[in-house]
Amino acid sequence: MPASKRRSTLLVACVLAVGVSFVIVPDLPAEDALSVYTVNYPLKYFAERIAGDHASVAFPAPAEGDPAYWMPDEEAIAGYQSADIVLLNGAGYAHWVGKVALSQFRLVDTSAALRDTLIEIADTTTHSHGPTGEHSHEGTLAFTTWLDPALAAQQAAAVGEALARKRPVLADEFLANYEALAGELLALDVEIAAIVAGKEERPVVVSHPVYQYFTRRYGLNAASVHWEPDAPPDAAQWREFEELLERHPAGWMVWEGEPVEAAVEMLAAAGVRSLVFDPCGNTPEEGDFLTVMRTNVENLRAAYE
Repeated sequence: MPASKRRSTLLVACVLAVGVSFVIVPDLPAEDALSVYTVNYPLKYFAERIAGDHASVAFPAPAEGDPAYWMPDEEAIAGYQSADIVLLNGAGYAHWVGKVALSQFRLVDTSAALRDTLIEIADTTTHSHGPTGEHSHEGTLAFTTWLDPALAAQQAAAVGEALARKRPVLADEFLANYEALAGELLALDVEIAAIVAGKEERPVVVSHPVYQYFTRRYGLNAASVHWEPDAPPDAAQWREFEELLERHPAGWMVWEGEPVEAAVEMLAAAGVRSLVFDPCGNTPEEGDFLTVMRTNVENLRAAYE
């Protein structure tokens, strides 16, 4: 990405942090905390940061697997149905939402304002994510919108607006909390842009097609494969990878999670080093969304030294 374009996109991002005002619809104030349900962990984190003690935020997906392909059981669905607010990621995330009865007045598509920026993908490879089973990304939208910090800030703004509509008397508090969160997200954006500045064309490979918004944001030269971190590539995957390296001589593989040692060793023998950039769609074992993202940034730094 040319320097002038990068500065322009960063300027747009910075405007987000100071240009948001929540449109308030009159509602009766209530002492009870709002019940908020989300379909992924980033939205849970955003809601908790913005609402503070004024909401109970639930994300009932199991710790294993990808929440994007999770199907909630009857108990979880009942929780979503009784919530004051249900935060959706949008962009085709959580297909189960269209299969159950949920009040449209409670649903908030946090990427609705991003429709013109969503990325369509045409990948026809079928693969699995542990207990969530096999699926394909064919003909769908890329949905890990939050990996672009500027888009994440816009999704957080949608969360704040939804909370303010339910509790107008708390709108100023929600706005202040949002601005603090957006400031941290956009600080990450600036840091990442500085790390890759002038090196955007350096080829890298990503282990799964979930980094589209991230690589677009920073103009990175990334090619994708379909490898899972808990297993080494099979013979067919390795042949395809060798062919990929011939036209895309990457020195680094970016993984969703910590890869098995066998995969790391195979890559190292081919001159490719490994780093983890956790999309953080599910609840992390340690820390929170921003601590995971800061670790990701430090991991990424090695590939662009």
